[in-house]
Amino acid sequence: MATQRLKIDTVDVDSINAIASGVNVNHINKVNSLLVKNDNCKEGAKVHISEQKMTLANWPQHVNWLNATIVVLIPVFGIVCAFFTPLQKKTAIWAFFYYCCSGIGITAGYHRLWSHRCYKAVLPVRIVLAAIGGAAIQGSIKWWSNGHRTHHRFTDTDKDPYNAKKGFMYSHIGWMIFKQNPKLKGRTDISDINADPIVRFQHKHFLEVLLFMGFIFPCMVAGLGWGDWWGGFIWAGIIRLTVVHQATFCVNSLAHWIGDQPFDDIRTPRDHVLTAFVTFGEGYHNFHHEFPSDYRNAIKWYQYDPTKWLIRVLYTFGLAYDLQTFSQNAIEQGLVQQEQKKLDRWRSSLNWGVPIEQLPIIDYDDFKAQSKDRALVLVAGIIHDVTDFLETHPGGLALIKSAIGKDATAVFNGGVYKHSNAGHNLLSTYRVAVLRGGCEVEIWKNKGENKSVKDSEGAHIIRSAEQLTRVAGAAVASPVAA
Repeated sequence: MATQRLKIDTVDVDSINAIASGVNVNHINKVNSLLVKNDNCKEGAKVHISEQKMTLANWPQHVNWLNATIVVLIPVFGIVCAFFTPLQKKTAIWAFFYYCCSGIGITAGYHRLWSHRCYKAVLPVRIVLAAIGGAAIQGSIKWWSNGHRTHHRFTDTDKDPYNAKKGFMYSHIGWMIFKQNPKLKGRTDISDINADPIVRFQHKHFLEVLLFMGFIFPCMVAGLGWGDWWGGFIWAGIIRLTVVHQATFCVNSLAHWIGDQPFDDIRTPRDHVLTAFVTFGEGYHNFHHEFPSDYRNAIKWYQYDPTKWLIRVLYTFGLAYDLQTFSQNAIEQGLVQQEQKKLDRWRSSLNWGVPIEQLPIIDYDDFKAQSKDRALVLVAGIIHDVTDFLETHPGGLALIKSAIGKDATAVFNGGVYKHSNAGHNLLSTYRVAVLRGGCEVEIWKNKGENKSVKDSEGAHIIRSAEQLTRVAGAAVASPVAA
């Protein structure tokens, strides 16, 4: 009877890429011009400045002067002026407070609320976050979230706008001050962000938001409050801006360079408490890249994540809702799998002896004959050459010599001494052959040294108390006569 082949609809990669890139799939003809491809530059076309080698003659063309002014020139101006501007106590307190506000505007607003939709917030909260986030002068919510979603979609690739594999300084600040080829930039869907009227308003009026929230407002507070207009402008404006810039930039650089990778090490994100302190709790970056829509960056009570604490407070007072979390089961799965990967790498670096299936099979007469020249001992059907171990055997030379050329399965497994786990492991490093007609069928072929289960390095897993030489009841009766 002929079997009918099952027809399965498969996902069209181009269409899905179009959706993920924010392209209307009804205009599929536009996809090829929007999706990033290796052949996106026609032969003979002008090479983008970013693809050209930087020289003394063309370096000004490489610089994105708008970004360089905001993140380099203005901070340098502020630092120079700070040496000539006395820092009043009230201004220092205000500058620090406003630094915290603008930093939280990025982490709780730009990042967790809009980029990842980790939670939802009532209108007044969204307005405040959009305003204080704008004070950080890191672009509009729309621009920032688009770049960040692209970073998550294309982490550590050329389509990643702040690819950590291009170096620490590039991912920290270089990607902003040097021009990037727009044809090589990855794209992502931000239709949900565009649907938010707060986002649209802030994007349309971002220049006004930037100037007022970044410089005028902090200056006005210090000036109207205690008469320190210039100090407010320099310390609460420019110096505060410089510090919050560097703190945020650390998420793109430091969080991909130092720390642990408890969930996965395929990509560069890492967890480190130092980064968490610098970035208002964004330092547990390995967790974040594995579970990006979780409103938490730190999942343990003692880990530093003030952004999480703020969101929880807003939730408690009904100002935030729909807080997203991944299940504890999913989180612990990642932890277990990564720990297993680390164990496998460690295991693969150790000597567990020649794998059983690679050992030659010899006859009993050959075993006896070779035992005259070498200290061969049979345990559980496996032949071991313990010549190099004779003088250091903890039980003495006479005891081990008495087992040469004989089956010592019973002796080794409790007849005389029940050897430790370490003893079985050590014995496995001396194995040289398997006895034909001995125990290879009953023991090692059946038990298989867990060879049906391999680690991530492709090696057999040999667990404690499961070595082939460990035979229950062997002290009572040996399977092969001496």
